[in-house]
Amino acid sequence: MGEKLVIIGAGMAAGRLLDHLVQDAPGLYDVTLFNAEPRGTYNRLMLSPVLAGEKTYAQIVTHDDAWYRAHGVTCRFGEPVRHVDRDRKVVIGDRGEVPYDRLVIATGSAPFIIPVPGHDLPGVVSYRDLEDTNAMIAASRPGARAVVIGGGLLGLEAAAGMAARGADVTVIHLMGHLMERQLDPVAAGLLQDDLKSRGIHVHCNGATKAILGKGRVTAVELADGTIYPADLVCMAVGIRPQVQLARDIGLTVGRGLVVDDRMTTSDPFIFGLGECVEHRGALFGLVAPLYDQAKVLAQVLAGEEAAFAPQATATKLKVTGVDLFSAGDFADADGRENLTLRDPVSGSYRRLIVKDNRLIGAVMYGDTAEGGWFFDLITQGTDIAPLRDTLMFGPGFPTSSQMATPLCSLAA
Repeated sequence: MGEKLVIIGAGMAAGRLLDHLVQDAPGLYDVTLFNAEPRGTYNRLMLSPVLAGEKTYAQIVTHDDAWYRAHGVTCRFGEPVRHVDRDRKVVIGDRGEVPYDRLVIATGSAPFIIPVPGHDLPGVVSYRDLEDTNAMIAASRPGARAVVIGGGLLGLEAAAGMAARGADVTVIHLMGHLMERQLDPVAAGLLQDDLKSRGIHVHCNGATKAILGKGRVTAVELADGTIYPADLVCMAVGIRPQVQLARDIGLTVGRGLVVDDRMTTSDPFIFGLGECVEHRGALFGLVAPLYDQAKVLAQVLAGEEAAFAPQATATKLKVTGVDLFSAGDFADADGRENLTLRDPVSGSYRRLIVKDNRLIGAVMYGDTAEGGWFFDLITQGTDIAPLRDTLMFGPGFPTSSQMATPLCSLAA
């Protein structure tokens, strides 16, 4: 029997950590896995297709009961952890204590709920787990009225999913255009037009004043006096790291559970992983860096040298029929050059941001097939000077030097 490893939280990062340990360090640890949800790891990214009716929950499960049994993982699902006694090195749950040699805190994040009047009415949900998804599915009958507060990635996926099931959906967004962290105003405008064609109404510059209803939500009131009737309200305005447990047991906590490059907390026997952690002042909400953290932590737990170094990430919107790609930094600033291409016929749009002959940002709408190529240029810091004249057209377009060669040959 190996050392005792306890993991608190069974999200996607914890699932990937177990995958690495099973593959690369089998038998090294006797693992106990706690999860407040009454289930193991599933692909949260695929909740949007579940909401839209394109997939079932069973199809997005990554680690089922048989997997945990086969790999000797003791599961404590549906059991919140109440306390960790660091002196005795035990985790205390509702069903008793579990000792540990190494502990991983992977408690994830919680949705931020705007504290307006009526935020706690029945019929107000977040969009974080299977229960939220099932609540939206149940409320999304044809003719039902749904309001989504938040026009970011998650909010738009919720809106599209409920609209696909027949609900009349309105998206309320505080900022001047949708997905302002990922899109420029032009691409956001194209996205809004696309959503409108699906019957989704978008209200930008909308500040929520109150959620109305007696006994259950009936409407959303904005600061400008606009009122939108609602049978269900989904709040998708952001997330915050779940760090209360870490704070209660005296670990160093900033905005998140503070970890070093080895994912170690202020206690050398306790590690942090996933959306709950803060690394060099940064928080992480996308899956790619969480998977990188899991790989590093698995190596550290196996006694190897490893260090987490965040990489640039790309954003894609998971709405059927909407192709959107965003990566890097595309904010306006001195010393940057903006290259844009818009094709009204196909409805496609590209904006590239170049600085010092390096591509530092890209926004694409419509035709995003070459997004991976542009993303590689950004992450690798490639000198794009040789591609400068044809960069906008992607890797399949010959460069000036390539076009010059056959012309010279013909002249000869």
